[in-house]
Amino acid sequence: MRQLMAMMLALAVLALPTACGGGGNGSVAAEQAAVSPPAAAASTASTCGSRCALQVVDVERVIAQAVAEADARNLQATIAVVDRVGNVLGVFRMTGANDFAQITSTATLGGPIVGGLESLNFIPSSLAAISKAITGAYLSTGGNAFTSRTASQIIQQNFNPGEQDVPSGPLFGVQFSQLPCSDFSQRHVSGSFAGPGPHRAPLGLAADPGGLPLYMNGLPVGGVGVMVDGIYGLDKNIGDFDQDLDELLATAATRGYAAPLEIRADRITLVGKTARFSDALVSDLLSAADSARSLSAIQAANDGAYVTVPGYFDRATALQGTVFGEPASGIRPADPLVFADRSGASLDAFIFTDAADLNRYPASTGTDTPAGNIDNRLQAAEVQTLLNEAIGVANQARAQIRVPVGSQARVTVSVVDTNGHILGMARTRDGPVFGADVSLQKARTATFFSGTGRQDGAAPAQILSALPPPRYLASLPEPINLVTDRLATIDSPAPVFSDYLLAAKLFLGDITALEATGNPVAFSDRSGGNLSRPTYPDGPSSGPPGPFSKPPGEWSVFSVGLQSDLVYNAVIHHVGFVLGLVADVPQNCTGDTGLSDVAPFTTVAAVDNLANGMQIFPGSVPIYRGDVLVGGIGVSGDGVDQDDMISFLGVHRAGERLQSGLGNAPAAIRADQLALPGQSARLRYVNCPQSPFNGDTTTEVCNGL
Repeated sequence: MRQLMAMMLALAVLALPTACGGGGNGSVAAEQAAVSPPAAAASTASTCGSRCALQVVDVERVIAQAVAEADARNLQATIAVVDRVGNVLGVFRMTGANDFAQITSTATLGGPIVGGLESLNFIPSSLAAISKAITGAYLSTGGNAFTSRTASQIIQQNFNPGEQDVPSGPLFGVQFSQLPCSDFSQRHVSGSFAGPGPHRAPLGLAADPGGLPLYMNGLPVGGVGVMVDGIYGLDKNIGDFDQDLDELLATAATRGYAAPLEIRADRITLVGKTARFSDALVSDLLSAADSARSLSAIQAANDGAYVTVPGYFDRATALQGTVFGEPASGIRPADPLVFADRSGASLDAFIFTDAADLNRYPASTGTDTPAGNIDNRLQAAEVQTLLNEAIGVANQARAQIRVPVGSQARVTVSVVDTNGHILGMARTRDGPVFGADVSLQKARTATFFSGTGRQDGAAPAQILSALPPPRYLASLPEPINLVTDRLATIDSPAPVFSDYLLAAKLFLGDITALEATGNPVAFSDRSGGNLSRPTYPDGPSSGPPGPFSKPPGEWSVFSVGLQSDLVYNAVIHHVGFVLGLVADVPQNCTGDTGLSDVAPFTTVAAVDNLANGMQIFPGSVPIYRGDVLVGGIGVSGDGVDQDDMISFLGVHRAGERLQSGLGNAPAAIRADQLALPGQSARLRYVNCPQSPFNGDTTTEVCNGL
């Protein structure tokens, strides 16, 4: 009954007028056709110009509507609005709002988990609001509308959260993407107008409810994030409906800009389970739709003001957003003569561009010398073929997380060499923005962990052992005073990377595993993800933790293990920058020594192999020339099985087309061939959908390849 009420009330919200066309539901089908036409129709991502972008008046209205709901509840909030590529268009702090939020995976402050980002209470509320807004924007497209509550559902130890002895969420680990240290994500230029993205998220993607997408004319244009309750957490049990204050205010903010009903998460299934969009209903709101004061009136009454957030927003007025798919957004159509299928027809691909509208990552030749032979490196023409074949598979594939049923998969594809250097990136039309940074993480992670036996000795064990360990910080006394209080490390030491390496050697039953002298093993991200789950095999609570995971009692979504420890120092370094303590973190997530009163940060031995962090859910495979590792490919944006298939088949088809020895890893060295001591379940390599293509009855498309 409550879901039926939600649908009826949502329709009422969508019908509300707005100066810019709002999120009206009547033209969604027509606009959807403009966003997602057949792949052969190469055109811009949108054809409605400024009607597809948030204007200053829109940003002000979104903020004012959140303030009106806060006033009705006698609350003080911090509200952030971003465009679809992550430009921060406004950060507004109501007078009396909390300056800080505490990160916690428990329902109350000061939870039992210690370490990682858990329990830190000096996180600026503005950063939490921005990450929530970016999450709503980056997870949503013209074919699906997801929120930070959706993110909470799909990243946890069990899917669905609250159930026992079931596998982890399909996007387990995605919260550690879009990181502030990423070498891919663009950075705000002080005083500038909104510019090319995608931009970084200060805390990665958020799982805390209160981040919702914004739509105009049925098209995604950005996101709004609200922080009011002082807790940056998640929903650990989705068996009920919550009255989350952040989410209630965010719902009020989206009046006239709400996601079309038919594409919301609760109309989409993930691994056979219905996704969650929001627990807040229009009927739960205390403010009337027309009760919002203008933002100028709110400011004149000293009830709030725009606030400066170093690295994100530094204006006293709102910014206008960019039009997604046009050059100013940093994403535009690719040259159809370059991105073409075997017949020469356009693949309808898109590329990432800089402020000069130049392709940031054109196909290029590798920087490495695989197996000591420069002739083994990937060539620019091979990289272009890999991109084209993978995008061709995506265009053929039936999407899992989009509506209507029968839509094409929408993804980003990244190719790297064995040094982690980006050799090429491209995307399909209307793919979710989060998939760009994630696809690069996936490509790098698969290549990195498959890099045993390298001639230069730079195998995973040597690289990880050279990195400084994470320096976990303790919470500050409350009330927090950054002038007099000191950031200090917690009493219990953080694990060092050699601990993870030893655990992996024991788990794999090979003392030379991940060493330069070890036997070559090809690890996909599905394989690495198996090693990174809190239980092995994934699901049953009786299993041991994977060697790259924290053990029970120490694991949380904010402290998962190797993935989070690898980037912890850099993330905290960035928080210190926003607090005015230090310069900003470099564009590399490795090699940072952290931020504490014991050892002020420095950057040592940063490496490119995992420059934007690692990823631990499926969608990548390493690339080989014969039996020599030469790079990796990562795909992200659709269901994880679709991502697996697009990467695996993309490499296979490129190899068939090139006839240069390029292809997937030899079957004998794939991780699923390893016999694990004491385990009956083997690691997985790829898992492709059984009948994956639109208009094609072919089944088991990956078998035997």
